[in-house]
Amino acid sequence: MDGQTREGILDVAQLGAELGERATLVQFSSAFCQPCRATRRILAEVARMVDGIAHVEIDAEAHLTLVRELKISRTPTVLVLDATGRIVRRAVGQPRTVDVVAALGQAM
Repeated sequence: MDGQTREGILDVAQLGAELGERATLVQFSSAFCQPCRATRRILAEVARMVDGIAHVEIDAEAHLTLVRELKISRTPTVLVLDATGRIVRRAVGQPRTVDVVAALGQAM
């Protein structure tokens, strides 16, 4: 893939982690982002509750090329990927657990 996103699909090399069997929650964070901490807790909790879901947190400042490719402008930004790595939902700001679960329903 030459390090570029392919039609809204992310892979293991870009994420630095394995995709979930059923879906992946990708969180772009920054060091001093207060809502990022709460988002991390919410996404980790959902990943523990639902089988086959992975939670991957990416430091936006350390991955500027990917941030630019995906047009990430604020943290936290959460991407919901299906099992193939295709982006099916995108949200900016701290999500509510119910919204994360609903987004996963679209991805699976």
